Amino acid sequence: MQHLSEQEQIRRNKLDELRNLGIDPYPSELFDVNFYAKEIQDNYHPELNNFQEVSLAGRLMSVRVMGKASFAELMDASGRIQLYVNRDEICPGEDKTLYNAVFKKLLDLGDFIGVKGYVFKTQVGETSIHVKELTLLSKALHPLPVVREAVDEATGEKKTYDAFTDPEARYRQRYVDLVVNPHVRDTFVKRTQLVQAMRNYLNDKGYLEVETPILQPLYGGAAARPFTTHHNTLDMTLYLRIANELYLKRLIVGGFDGVYEFSKDFRNEGMSRFHNPEFTQMELYVAYKDYYWMMDLVEEMVERVAMTLHGQTEVQVGDNLINFQRPWKRYTMAESIQHFTGVDISDLDEAGLREAAKQLHVGLDPSMGKAKIIDEIFGEHVEPKLIQPTFITDYPVEMSPLAKKHRSKPGLVERFEAICNGKEICNAFSELNDPIDQRQRFEDQLELGKRGDTEAMVLDEDFLRALEYGMPPTAGLGIGIDRLSMIMTNSNSIQDVLFFPQMKPEFTKSENAPKPEA
Repeated sequence: MQHLSEQEQIRRNKLDELRNLGIDPYPSELFDVNFYAKEIQDNYHPELNNFQEVSLAGRLMSVRVMGKASFAELMDASGRIQLYVNRDEICPGEDKTLYNAVFKKLLDLGDFIGVKGYVFKTQVGETSIHVKELTLLSKALHPLPVVREAVDEATGEKKTYDAFTDPEARYRQRYVDLVVNPHVRDTFVKRTQLVQAMRNYLNDKGYLEVETPILQPLYGGAAARPFTTHHNTLDMTLYLRIANELYLKRLIVGGFDGVYEFSKDFRNEGMSRFHNPEFTQMELYVAYKDYYWMMDLVEEMVERVAMTLHGQTEVQVGDNLINFQRPWKRYTMAESIQHFTGVDISDLDEAGLREAAKQLHVGLDPSMGKAKIIDEIFGEHVEPKLIQPTFITDYPVEMSPLAKKHRSKPGLVERFEAICNGKEICNAFSELNDPIDQRQRFEDQLELGKRGDTEAMVLDEDFLRALEYGMPPTAGLGIGIDRLSMIMTNSNSIQDVLFFPQMKPEFTKSENAPKPEA
């Protein structure tokens, strides 16, 4: 049995009263919208007498009843605009029910209404809609949370406070968050603009946007634990992809010179303000290129994204002013560790690395090999200090089983990560295209798995067969769209740039819910 608050019960009573008056609170007919609030606010000029026939729809967000006339506020997808509602204008005949009963008593904040009329400016100069017709389009049965406003005693400025005191409630009820917090909507508009800017950049280069499988018989392309599922007809285990790298490289084998994909990937790992188990990546693979070329592309593309979203290369992120103007700082991984810790790791074996980690107070466990130890040192002492966009290059071969061995530095691979605001935003290689070397790397990963590394890669025979048919020299890139969106929108948590982040269930499962098949 659904428990209703007093306000929810009152709204349901109003719903019944509307129906008793012969008003459908959820009508099916089309309501034709010809203008949006912002369009009118930006373009109305009284001397031109424009916008004489306007039709708008949106939520009723405030009402000030003043006898036979009232002011209200309507919010549509573009913003808010004031309404002037006169009883005798919307009820030209003898029957004043629409104003006296419906508008004044039975409408609530949050209800969707449609209005038709003309635009004018009030005596205080506010652009408003003089309503000639008013239609209820959808009755809201749950009240919106109250947005609190207060005056700062020190500055005298009016401040608006988040309607949600609990951040989790915002994420669970994003549909409400978007209504009462306009800045949240702006964040997601910018995220879409970011993706579109990247897509336009890559399309202008002539690269082909493609789709690859989400359900895979083998997971690969990254070091991560997968989510598993079961296909009943084939009676086999399948995995939600952790990356789409191996499929995109198969397309390079097949003859495409440049392919990219904006993909949903899934990793069964810890959650934090930087990690969500479901996330978005853009992966790009271009034939006959190397990782030096790819660094130049990343600089140019991200700089263009900043210009598209902000009109400049500087972006405020928390207390940091980050500048994406090219060129970015570049360190090798060993150089970066030596620069920030004073320890030269370039010639250390596993025992030496463990001793260095101990001196640097970096916690390790017995399953970690050389690559993991170096990664832990880097993550603890270097990555958080890289605020301005920086390329870290030339990783240990054990850390990068899909990257080509460095052309001049034994034991390293041609790989870079871009770090910004203390976190990785992209990862790229000169891709390994030697099938013999790739098989050995996979086998080394299997040994790490036997030591207890739950993120070690598995051996993919079909991918190795594809490489044996020949893959040209290729540069590959993966950019984390969520992380880049956090930076470009000055968001503190990955949950702030995901419409519906993963969370524990708010409600317990119903006993009547269908049981999953075995």
